[in-house]
Amino acid sequence: MSKKESTEIGFFQKYLTVWVALCMVAGVLIGKFLPEIPAFLNQFEYANVSIPVAILIWVMIYPMMMKVDFQSIKNVGKNPKGLYVTWVVNWLIKPFTMYAIAAFFFYVVFSNFIAPDLAREYLAGAVLLGAAPCTAMVFVWSHLTKGNPAYTVVQVATNDLIILIAFVPIVKFLLGVSDISVPWETLILSVVLFVVIPLAGGILTRIVISKRKGVEYFENQFLPKFDNATIVGLLLTLVLLFAFQGEVLLNNPLHIVLIAVPLIIQTFLIFAIAYFASKVLKLPHNIAAPAAMIGASNFFELAVAVAIALFGITSPAAIATVVGVLVEVPVMLILVKIANSTRDWFPRSSTETIKE
Repeated sequence: MSKKESTEIGFFQKYLTVWVALCMVAGVLIGKFLPEIPAFLNQFEYANVSIPVAILIWVMIYPMMMKVDFQSIKNVGKNPKGLYVTWVVNWLIKPFTMYAIAAFFFYVVFSNFIAPDLAREYLAGAVLLGAAPCTAMVFVWSHLTKGNPAYTVVQVATNDLIILIAFVPIVKFLLGVSDISVPWETLILSVVLFVVIPLAGGILTRIVISKRKGVEYFENQFLPKFDNATIVGLLLTLVLLFAFQGEVLLNNPLHIVLIAVPLIIQTFLIFAIAYFASKVLKLPHNIAAPAAMIGASNFFELAVAVAIALFGITSPAAIATVVGVLVEVPVMLILVKIANSTRDWFPRSSTETIKE
């Protein structure tokens, strides 16, 4: 991590919910009063993928991939229990509890408010969020809970590798259960475009810059130059998304709140599962808290990207992933406070830690 990241939460990240809300308003206003703008941008498509949106998504994801040091995986054998918690919660529990909770609310609790077709697409967006555990933002949550930064890097790095293998089959299975037909080719293409390519680019950039100017320069001077690129790319993407979705939102403003309910419940549930599992395993707090934060938060940039690629920028599924962005930061800050107030539940130190 860069020095800036390791000392404070960034201005954009701290008020991300505010910026997302403003982008929603700006996008809806553009869609209503300047419809020629989204109409013009909609012309630039290839294989049903919006080229302007794809570029913005790369701007979002590429800087995050540069932050992950895969060399840290060599330390994976030191205190693996924290990694087991992360892997089990993220890949064997989280996607399926997200599906169950979202399906229950969209199909049962909110059945009088949401039509079945809309419910199915909202569920698809929730599934995409549930199958994409957090990457870059977890460094912020780890810092705010005084997490072990070296261990957090390993947790994130291994999750990024698992995404390459597990994301597609899990999403395909859960969407299939939801009677949503998604071709394997489209799903794999989405992962290649929005995970493999930026991941490879990030690794290559880290290797080249570190060899030329040193790791310290890369971490403390090069990376900070991209601190706000991810958030700016995300916000511009959201403006476009809501410009295309303006009419849908104006007709169904209550749906934003309804979508948020299962997402918030899921976040608290997954945090509780990972946090108490860490307590049972007697992990130190500086490993337990980041493990719970990774499971609770989402790689929403990937979820938004794949939703747009699979269902289109005007789809309800894409809106559902954006609601995930909207609620994540305030909810995660609440969980940070919970984690910090329960620090004495865990051992103060451990001999089984990964050294930086």
